[in-house]
Amino acid sequence: GTIFFSGCPLQCVFCQNEPISHQGRGKAITPEHLRALCFQLIDQGAHNINFVTPTHYTHVLLDVLREPLPVPVVWNTGGYEKLETLRALEGKVDIYLPDLKYLNADVAQRYSAAPDYPEVAAVAILEMFRQVGPVRFDENGMLQSGMVVRHLVLPGAHKDSLRLLNWLADNFSPEDIRLSLMSQYTPPAGIAIRELQRPIFTYEYRKACERAEELGFLGYTQQRSSADAAYTPPFDGTGL
Repeated sequence: GTIFFSGCPLQCVFCQNEPISHQGRGKAITPEHLRALCFQLIDQGAHNINFVTPTHYTHVLLDVLREPLPVPVVWNTGGYEKLETLRALEGKVDIYLPDLKYLNADVAQRYSAAPDYPEVAAVAILEMFRQVGPVRFDENGMLQSGMVVRHLVLPGAHKDSLRLLNWLADNFSPEDIRLSLMSQYTPPAGIAIRELQRPIFTYEYRKACERAEELGFLGYTQQRSSADAAYTPPFDGTGL
């Protein structure tokens, strides 16, 4: 039950979805049609409705979500959110799925031209948790509410990953959230930044996983084989 909205506010140098978000691809629909599509997905067996990179359509989604859906609503975001946006969503989102990309402002500037990303994302993630509280699962183990924080370990930046994990442990009880620690970074063709021209080393990801385990986090890790171009969609609209 995933609905994509192109156009991430962060223009990260390693992001490969530029053809979708900058070439006007997509289909214009009304809020009523989008709400109907949500129910079509639910009728097909969707366990949740997952809005991906939806922030710039918040005004539309507030209308779509004017009445609760019968399955959890997921807000799938890069973490670069304003407090006023999140507060408008209170009571309408069941599961927040934010990235926490960086805690180092220099890294955030170099890779996303957003030196304020660590500050903005930290405040946003605290607000997300305030709204939804600790994770809650149903009798089948399906997440019904709560927050899952994603972090992509980047080449040469694993020390920032360790600081980031420490920040999470300082601000949340590890059992209250879930952590998705990703190793899937795949260098895009033609990237100019030298340290991003390679996948992460095994030891970089292992260090992050070990720190997460030491801190008591539960959640999800990836096999190193996930860092493969075969898993990267063409992002050219094929199949849409």
